[in-house]
Amino acid sequence: MAQIPFAELQQRLERILLAAGLHGEDAALCARVHAESTRDGVVSHGVGRIPRFVDYLARGWVDPQATLTPVTSLDTLEVLDGGQGIGVRHALTATERAMALASQHGMGLVAVRNTTHWMRGGTYGWHAAEQGYAAIMWTNTESCMPAWGARNQSIGNNPLVMAVPSKDGPLVLDMAMSQFSYGKLATLSETGEALPVDGGFDDQGRLSRDPGVIAATRRLLPTGYWKGSGLAILLDALAALLSQGNASHQIDRIQRGSGTGCSQVFMVFDPRHLGGLEACEALCAGIAGHLVDSEPDEVGKPVRWPGQSTLKRRRRNLDEPVQIPDNTWQAILALPV
Repeated sequence: MAQIPFAELQQRLERILLAAGLHGEDAALCARVHAESTRDGVVSHGVGRIPRFVDYLARGWVDPQATLTPVTSLDTLEVLDGGQGIGVRHALTATERAMALASQHGMGLVAVRNTTHWMRGGTYGWHAAEQGYAAIMWTNTESCMPAWGARNQSIGNNPLVMAVPSKDGPLVLDMAMSQFSYGKLATLSETGEALPVDGGFDDQGRLSRDPGVIAATRRLLPTGYWKGSGLAILLDALAALLSQGNASHQIDRIQRGSGTGCSQVFMVFDPRHLGGLEACEALCAGIAGHLVDSEPDEVGKPVRWPGQSTLKRRRRNLDEPVQIPDNTWQAILALPV
């Protein structure tokens, strides 16, 4: 593992993105988001995504000049067109706009069509929660896993993010509809680790825990089997409906890389209109306390809530170097600056 100081990592990513054609503010923003994702332990959607992002910029699949343009405005619901612009910038802008609508109305929903990969979806849930807002956000993707009962890739893994704010640590869920994302498979393959549970199928149609085998067959296992498959389909339909944008089968026809042309939804709630922040804090504290009191099924491994591990890792890593797999870091060093 390479041990890279956080500031050095962020600065190098910024130089890479400037060389790739991003303007100063966008390069700094994306570098920060990718560096923070890596620090939080999500290497696959942090530095692991940088080479592909640079490639998409070079191919013209991401337009660094594109800005969000209005399509529909219905009081608490707004639809914006991304023009295939920078996914991270668009997602943060949409989150901010949804927060503004929620401050005014209690709830705000911003749907974005024709955008590109938002990288780590949890970034936007954490951002909202740290500002005191609850959130439900999701994106559709190109078809990258089989629907339940199918052999070929026919649905997206359509990541879902949910967050509830708390000063002591928000509840934040960030999950794909596949048991494991391709990024996670790649990260574990690099370190030679097996999956802790079944994550997909081998070329004989048998369940497997080998990340390399699953990546080769591209037969990801939907989370919850038929339930994850069904949820992925409905998330896709709702993202396309609310944004007036592409569903997964339409994204497939664009054929411009992962996430290009996708539809995203940012739904934000302001607890100040819903019983107040104190009630929200008490709710989260009660849930956390209830889980802490649960009897663990393995000694020394207490029951955790979504976001707890990320927050602990973040606090622990503030003054420590960021750990990056050697192959991933060498790919970063190979990029022009």
